[in-house]
Amino acid sequence: MGISNRVDDSSASIGKRYSRNDELGTPLGITVDFQSLKDSTFTLRDRDSTKQVRASEDDILAAIKSIVTGEEMWEDIMKKLPVYEGTQDVD
Repeated sequence: MGISNRVDDSSASIGKRYSRNDELGTPLGITVDFQSLKDSTFTLRDRDSTKQVRASEDDILAAIKSIVTGEEMWEDIMKKLPVYEGTQDVD
């Protein structure tokens, strides 16, 4: 998509990773976790609101593209994609 990105594969906790990227000014973050391996969904986090949504790869990529191109704001994405409010049970 031509969007600058970086992978944080450190052993730091997810909270520390979020904090580090917030300080760097990273506007959006994608989290791949154990749930992603089960159902191919990913979490997209907005730095300014710290709110998160969880959806398929295609939906997450479309959301990022629409934000980066100025077609939509984070509030629009939160109306379209399921809000993610913490951990989910992993069977």
